[in-house]
Amino acid sequence: MKTELVQTLTATFEAHAQQTENDVEYWLARDLQYLLGYDEWRNFVAVIGKAKTACEVSGHAIRDHFVDVNKTIRMPKTAERQILDLMLTRYACYLIAQNGDPRKQEIAFAQTYFAVQTRRAEIIEQRLLESERVQARHKLSATEKELSSVIYEQTGGNESFALIRSKGDHALFGKTTLAMKAQWKVPATRPLADFAPTIILKAKDFATEITIFNAREHAMNNETAISQEHVTNNEAVRKTLLERGIRPESLPAAEDVKKVERRLASEEKKTLKRPGTLAKEE
Repeated sequence: MKTELVQTLTATFEAHAQQTENDVEYWLARDLQYLLGYDEWRNFVAVIGKAKTACEVSGHAIRDHFVDVNKTIRMPKTAERQILDLMLTRYACYLIAQNGDPRKQEIAFAQTYFAVQTRRAEIIEQRLLESERVQARHKLSATEKELSSVIYEQTGGNESFALIRSKGDHALFGKTTLAMKAQWKVPATRPLADFAPTIILKAKDFATEITIFNAREHAMNNETAISQEHVTNNEAVRKTLLERGIRPESLPAAEDVKKVERRLASEEKKTLKRPGTLAKEE
């Protein structure tokens, strides 16, 4: 497919994109019909039907991507008629293209076009999830540092911090920290939390925040009291997770958070080196 044709098709598809009041991008099926090279609406409806099935099978709600609307068309002598149309998300358009006639040049283009655009959305979503995990790890580090300070302030030393944290891990996972490190293949010199999924990082942080609050509120001045408080809080968090069908010790390890952080920083640097510009080309 020639570059000029690709550029024309891309511009044409984007020109037909519309937005809802909530800034959700969509296409109208009647427009997409002709963009994909279908002369007969009834033939295009059959493709839409296959796309809806694919949407449902993939675990997405059809109503979130295919919305029935009425469209007014002009008839001879100033008359008007209502016809059925559909609002389609980018994902819906992608599914329609995937189920269209691949012999049509327009379909061949659209399959690649919407696949690439959908993949971009997936990449953005993945980056957001990775960023959330890095932030959760930083938050847990800060909270644990605060707990260490509380222990020092109220007991005169913080040598017991590692022991208290370890007991909390045992209460949360039902296994020792060493056992979880072995299960997740965590290097001996690295913290278990660096390989924990986001839900576990937030669970540990919540339990630790409660320990800090109650240790101060009840002026706990010895390791035994703070340790028992921390165990109780982790047991309570574990109970909540189990009730919601989440078994902490059964979750797979996440990617080393340090690697994720470096990757995000590297991508940000690349973006800053090639920033977009509003300047007009000479």
